[in-house]
Amino acid sequence: MKKLLLLISLSWLACVSSAAHANYTKTKYPIVLVHGFSGFNNVGGLIGYFHTVPYNLRRSGAKVYVPSVSAFNSSEARGQQLANYLMTLPESKFNLIGHSQGSPTSRVAAALVPQKVASVTSVNGVNNGSKVADVLLGLVPPGVGQNLIAGILNSAGSLINFFSGSSNQQDALAAAQTLSTAGSQQLNSILDNKGISSNCQSLSENVNINGYSIKMYSWSGKRPVTNVFDLTDGFLATTGLAFGFEKNDGLVDVCSARLGRVISTNYNLNHVDAINHLFGVRGWTNPVSLYRSQANRLKNANL
Repeated sequence: MKKLLLLISLSWLACVSSAAHANYTKTKYPIVLVHGFSGFNNVGGLIGYFHTVPYNLRRSGAKVYVPSVSAFNSSEARGQQLANYLMTLPESKFNLIGHSQGSPTSRVAAALVPQKVASVTSVNGVNNGSKVADVLLGLVPPGVGQNLIAGILNSAGSLINFFSGSSNQQDALAAAQTLSTAGSQQLNSILDNKGISSNCQSLSENVNINGYSIKMYSWSGKRPVTNVFDLTDGFLATTGLAFGFEKNDGLVDVCSARLGRVISTNYNLNHVDAINHLFGVRGWTNPVSLYRSQANRLKNANL
């Protein structure tokens, strides 16, 4: 009899555990994954910008949207596109999770339609500018040089549009300017510096935008090189030189990546690892687990 009761108890606990796991990422509001500079939702329905992240959120209960905004454009223009997209969806609010330029893009959207945004999470976000953009704008002379490079990138953006089935306007020069330190600080001023720390500190996650309560979080990695088998690490090692001795992920330093409540800036992730690319070849920090943990955090906050 005791053995039978023990088996029944163990079976019940297993069922409870399984049910809890099945709802681990089941947030109150849908999650919207917002891509960064040069990004897309998916290419040909095969390659996703957030490699396997949407699936790993959905398998435990989350509803996930992955929109496409301009691969190359200002954060203001991209934010307007995202706001327009949110207004087409049936749900009342959303949890925005933005990678790289996806963070300021999400913050602009939150300012434009705060009634539709429950939270903004920055992943390796360019919240206070990137010295890589500063260097590039300084190295490339105005006029013919900048126009030539902008034209090449805009053409790349048109290809991304074609393969992802989008029709977003491209403006690479505006993208570089908005991601520079000066451009980012100007945008922050327009957005009343909501969630932005002036001294590289963690802030409260509670932010008020036009009378609406919105929570803001962030995390980032601190190493440009994390895996010798990752073909993007060499590129990030080179761009990371722009930061000198500052901790960075190859494109963004850890202070710029901070927004609202900082979960951590010490992950073994570079800028590409943060979206689980190159196809999961990364350092020892599993980025997918970070997205899942954040979804659970949002769930527990009744978001």
